[in-house]
Amino acid sequence: MKDIGAPESRRGLLEPLLDRRSVAALEEPAPSQEEVGLILDAGLRAPDHGRLRPWRFVLIRGAAREAFGDCLVAAAKRRDANVPPALLDRYRTWPLRTPLLIAVGAAVRPAHVIPEIEQILSAGAAAMNMLNAVHLLGYGGMWVTGANTYDRGVNAALGFEWPSRIVGFLMIGTPKNAAIPERPSRTQHAVDWAAPVRGAATMPPPRAAGAQ
Repeated sequence: MKDIGAPESRRGLLEPLLDRRSVAALEEPAPSQEEVGLILDAGLRAPDHGRLRPWRFVLIRGAAREAFGDCLVAAAKRRDANVPPALLDRYRTWPLRTPLLIAVGAAVRPAHVIPEIEQILSAGAAAMNMLNAVHLLGYGGMWVTGANTYDRGVNAALGFEWPSRIVGFLMIGTPKNAAIPERPSRTQHAVDWAAPVRGAATMPPPRAAGAQ
C-alpha cells in the first residue's frame, strides 16, 4: 500500500470528494475540450466485470442542444398525445439551460455470461466516476433520469438500440451557487453485519447529531 501519511492527511486527500454534491442550477462556461477528455477518461476507469467495456457516452452541446430539445418534445408527444404544453416547453428548454449534457449508456451484450444487470451497473459506475471528475475540476454536475431516459425513441435517436440503453444524462456546467448541503451521517446508512437478518432489515437508530 502506498504511504499517504497520517489519518488526518488521508482525510485531506479525500476532502474534495467528501463535499461533492449534485448541482442543478448551472451556467456557462462548460468544461474545456481538454477537461471533457479527462472527464471521459475517468468514466473509462469504472469497474467492468469481464472487460466488456460497455460504456458509451454521447455529448450534447452547442447547437445540438436545440435539436435534442425538439427530440424530447417529440418523444413526449408519442407517449401522451395530451401532454400539457408547459411540460413540452420544459422539455424543449431544458437542454438549452445546461452548458453540456452527456448521455451515459451501456452497449449491452444480451445472453452473455456476464449478467445484463452488471453491464448496466458498470455504465452507472462510469457516470459516478465522471461526476467526481466534474467536481474535482471545479464544475458542477447532476445525474438526471426520468421518462426521456427510458424512452426507446430517445435512446434510438442517440444511437442506443435495445437492449443497449441510456442510464442517465449528466448535466455539467459552472454552479450558480456554491452552497454545500450537510453531509449525510454514515451511521444512518451503514451497519456491521454479524448474522442473517430475520424479517425486514432495519438500520440502527442514528447517533447524536453531528456523528459521522
